[in-house]
Amino acid sequence: MNEELKKDFTALTTQIVAWRRDFHQHPEIAFEEKRTSEVIRKFLESLGLKVSACGGLGLKAVLEGKPGGKTVALRADMDALPLVEEGDKDYISLNKGAAHACGHDGHMAILMAAAKVLTAHGKELPGRVVFLFQPAEELPPGGAVDMIKDGALDGVDAAFGLHLWQGMPTGKVASLGGPLMAQADNFTITVKGRGGHGSMPHLACDPILVAAEIVIASQSIVSRSVDPLKPAVVSFGMVQGGTVNNIIPTTVTLKGTVRTFDPKVQALIEGRLKTVVEETGKAFGAEAQLEYFIGYPAVVNDPGMTALALDVARKTLGPDRILGMDPIMGGEDFAYFLQKVPGAFVFFGAGDGRTFPHHHPGFDIDEKALPEAALLMSRIALEFLG
Repeated sequence: MNEELKKDFTALTTQIVAWRRDFHQHPEIAFEEKRTSEVIRKFLESLGLKVSACGGLGLKAVLEGKPGGKTVALRADMDALPLVEEGDKDYISLNKGAAHACGHDGHMAILMAAAKVLTAHGKELPGRVVFLFQPAEELPPGGAVDMIKDGALDGVDAAFGLHLWQGMPTGKVASLGGPLMAQADNFTITVKGRGGHGSMPHLACDPILVAAEIVIASQSIVSRSVDPLKPAVVSFGMVQGGTVNNIIPTTVTLKGTVRTFDPKVQALIEGRLKTVVEETGKAFGAEAQLEYFIGYPAVVNDPGMTALALDVARKTLGPDRILGMDPIMGGEDFAYFLQKVPGAFVFFGAGDGRTFPHHHPGFDIDEKALPEAALLMSRIALEFLG
């Protein structure tokens, strides 16, 4: 069946690219994927699949094969990012302030292609395939939790997800059994001082100075409090305060992220960050408070399911397509699916000729990856079903 499936997806190439570009032109951010969901629902229903709403704007479609077999779920995320796209591509975003700058447009096109081809072979399937289109991957609390509550994984024996990856050559495949992606937490720090004139700093309590000391001191948490053999990141992404050059403001706000794999390390960093923030504020006569937001848990692949996925990639695409990889500090709410059922998250290279990384306004993917990624997802499902 492998050669037959290759021909099916090759023949679908133009359609897969068209789907992807349509989504790219009409991006919708987390929890607002109304048009996206409607387009996908109509398509799935046109295949004769049983489709239901799942987790708000999410969708669950079921392909029934031969009775008595196992059930496998394939998942794609639907949301775009809240940023303004840059560039001159013909299919640039038409929704100002939203852009598919992470590849989710490609993920949806891939899963739609898999649904079309597998449905055509439905009578041959030794089990059931569940197609999950998930909203809000980019914004905690994310869409996976609500989909699971609505029955996305009911009766499912394994789940697989795929992410197009700009950092890998087009067509290469990589994954890792065990911890693959980090727990992604966020935090906000508010520093309240006493404003004043920039020429008389002794009469003020400068929150900018306090904020700077907090940023510097926080870097010691990973370097001096965390076991150097356990990966961890504390990064600041926003420092906001003040209006003009000669006024010391009253308040400064900082925002950042913590990335870990080990719950004990996560708890350690949260506690140390709270101490650093509050005690640094006190030392300078300011009030500094930390708000800490627990994000997605770490993505932990089932070793057996990961081996299955990579073996399928090796057999389907060739042994030269497999790359080794280390865990990465990015986060993903596919983690919630993997907490419920065994499965694996796989990276598929789409980076040839593409300069800008994920979440950059100029991000794009090499569309040559799309039909092969769809073939891989379909073959993984078939291999699991036996």
